[in-house]
This record gives sequence, structure tokens and C-alpha cells, in this order.
Amino acid sequence: SIAFFTRTRTGEVQSRITNDVGGLQSVVTATATSIAANLTTAVATAVAMAALSWRLSLISLVVLPPSIWLTRRVARMRREITTAQQRELADLNVTIDEGLSISGAQLSRTLGTGPALVTRFTGSSERLADLELRSQLAGRWRMASTGVIFAAIPAVIYLGAGLPGTTLTIGTLIAFTTLQSGLFRPLTGLLGISVSLVSSLALFARIFEYLDLPVDIDDPEHPVAVDPARVRGDVRFSGVTFAYPGSDRNAVTDINLDAPAGTTLALVGETGSGKSTLAALGARLYDPDHGRVTIDGIDVRDLRLADLARIVGVVSQETYLLHTTVRENLRYAKPDATDAEIEDAARAARIHELIAGLPDGYDTVVGSRGHRFSGGEKQRIAIARTLLRDPRVLILDEATSALDTETERAVQEAFDSLALGRTTITIAHRLSTVRGADRIVVIDHGRVVESGTHTSLLAAEGRYASFAA
Repeated sequence: SIAFFTRTRTGEVQSRITNDVGGLQSVVTATATSIAANLTTAVATAVAMAALSWRLSLISLVVLPPSIWLTRRVARMRREITTAQQRELADLNVTIDEGLSISGAQLSRTLGTGPALVTRFTGSSERLADLELRSQLAGRWRMASTGVIFAAIPAVIYLGAGLPGTTLTIGTLIAFTTLQSGLFRPLTGLLGISVSLVSSLALFARIFEYLDLPVDIDDPEHPVAVDPARVRGDVRFSGVTFAYPGSDRNAVTDINLDAPAGTTLALVGETGSGKSTLAALGARLYDPDHGRVTIDGIDVRDLRLADLARIVGVVSQETYLLHTTVRENLRYAKPDATDAEIEDAARAARIHELIAGLPDGYDTVVGSRGHRFSGGEKQRIAIARTLLRDPRVLILDEATSALDTETERAVQEAFDSLALGRTTITIAHRLSTVRGADRIVVIDHGRVVESGTHTSLLAAEGRYASFAA
């Protein structure tokens, strides 16, 4: 859900996907082949030794219990180090992700924090190198002790063979000690594999920590079948109350709103009043704690997420563009869109002329997070991307906040024509963009305090009138 990404660092997620999963892949791949080869060799050798002398075989295997005990101690040590190692590697990834992104680079340049970032990266790298060294050296003396014990067993066998009453021949004794050497090699390999497996449990724990998280926003068990093309777009908020995870106060409380199909509902209010929260609930980025949001009488929680995405389109104030061409950014909303459809959507968003005037046209790479374009240009590309999907319900969360007055007027005219037959929920600070709305609702501290048309609200001389003053 969105709540997971708001509380989790991007570099942390990337580290678990690449480093932890990659580490598991190498362990599992190497372990499967090693276990098969070493186990087969050990079993076959043990059978041959028992056939020669079961008594001497028991003497040879008496070293296994202490060897296994030492190996488990080493494995626990390496597991703790591996956990710290992967945590430090995640911190390093976070430093790289935050410092080398275009936004991070601009921030460090303007604030002069480059040396501090270098120090942070150097410190993390040194700690990671130290952990790697500790991981490789952990328990070396214990494993060396096991090797010494294994090496001493042949001497014990020769000593036992020389005791009175022993009937072993020289040939049998040499064959036995040769097999014994062949047994200890795969046993040592199996003990080493057990260390690697126990150490890899740290990787399993980190990966399953994410996999075991409950899915907050998921497809319903029994979804309502709808045809997004036939949806009218009647949106209703009924007794909606919601608080963000970890917050001790409601973002919105007992909200009752109705946006009939084909009408425009405008939400205005001060920053932090709950307007964007209602937009997120309408798109089901979150589920309300109480009440419900319905489209054509169907609770959005009863719709497939894919169907809801086709019905509800969102243009937010924070524009995100992929590091690819303009064409592919627009086609992201509709993979099978034709070039003609892409250009029509761009014309509707008043951005076609600008794109067509570029040397590479629609094949221009927008750059990291769209930094090739200005804020207003990025926002118009985002508007075109949403319009290309042709949703029945359009949510505009400060969609024209980065536009100059002239461009805002042009885009607003496009919205007015595109809103025909489409339900539009507009969130804005500038009242000029909501004057023509069928209904304007004033939100204050998560509650509806006024509702009406632009004219009626001005006449009431309430909160809305104070915004217009």
C-alpha cells in the first residue's frame, strides 16, 4: 500500500530486492550442488569403511558431535554479522539513492553538503568492509580446531590397530585410512555448507519481513463485475472518517459528499485541511476507517484495482515522470495507445505544440524525474497522460498549481470541455479555477464547514468569502 512506501526508504527496498535476494540465490545455487556431491561421497565412503571395520568406523565418527557443536557456534556468529552487514548495505544504498538522484544532487549543491555526503558514504563503506572482514574471519580458529581433530584421527586409528588382539592387516589399515581421508573432506564441506545456510537465515528473515506484511489495499475476494466504459461516474462519500497510520488524530471526519455523474465538485480549504486525503480515498490509495466511498453505488473496495484505475484518473500536484521518452511516458497510462491518440491527449492538455517543436519531438527523453521540462510542462504532460486513459471520474489535486496564469487558463478551458459527461473532483487553492464548479465544498480541519456554488458562498460571507477576499 501507499502507507508502506511513505514509511520505508527507497534504498532499503532496493537493497532487499537486489542484495538480499541475490545473496540467497548464490547460497541456494551453490548449496544444492554441494550438498548432493558431498552427501553422496560421505555416505558411500562411510559404507565402505564400515565394511572394512565397523569398530574403527565408530572411532572415526566420534569427532562429529564436537565438530557439529563448533560449527553451530560459528554459524550463529556469522548470522549476526550477516544481519548487520545487510543493514549497513541498505544504509549505503539509501545514501547513494538520496545523494546521486537529480533532486539529491541539486539539494547538496545548493546547500553545500557535498563533503558531508562524502563523509557519510566513506563511513558506511568502511563499516561495510569491516563487517565483511569479520564475516570471513568469524570462527576461523574453531574451524581450524576441527581440521586438527580430523587430522589426528588417522594417528588414533594406527595406534588402535597396533593394540594386542587386533586382526587388521596392513592392506586393510591403509585402505581404511585412505577412505577415512575421503570421508573427512565431504564432511568438512557439509559443515561449511551448514554455516552458510544458517548465515543465510538472516537474508531469509529480511526478505520474509516484507513478504509477511499484510496487504492493506488488495483486490476483493468477490469483486463486483463492472464495465469501466459503461460507468456513469456518480461519486459519493458516506460518513467517511480516516486517520493516517501512526497518527492520533483524524485527517477527515464524518465526510458526506455527493458528486453526481457529469458534475464538477470543488474542494477548497487551507493547507492540511484534508482535501488531498479525500482525493486519495477516492482513488483508493487508502481505505477509510469508517464509512465508504462509492461509484455508481458500488463501494470502491468491491472493485478490482485494475477496474478502479480505469474508472478514476488522478493528476496530483507532485508530478512524476519516468526517465524515458515523452511518448513512453504518455503510453504508460495506455500501453496500446496509438500515436494519434497520444497527440490528441497532448493537444487537450495544451502541450502538443511544445513537444512537437523539440528536435526529437515525442521521442525526447524527459530525464530523471522529468527535469528536462519545467514544472508547468511536466504537469501538462501528466494531465495528458491521465486524459489518455479517458477515466469517467477525474480527480485534479492541485493539477494546475505549477502553471502560469495564461497556461492555467488554457488548460482550464481544456478541462471544461473534457469534463462534459465526466465527473470531476477538483482540489485547488486558487479560487479562479473553481468558480464554475457545480458545487464547492469548504474543508476545515477534516470536516465540511460550507457547501454551495461560488455565488451562494460569497453571499454567505463565511470561510469561502474570506478566501476570496
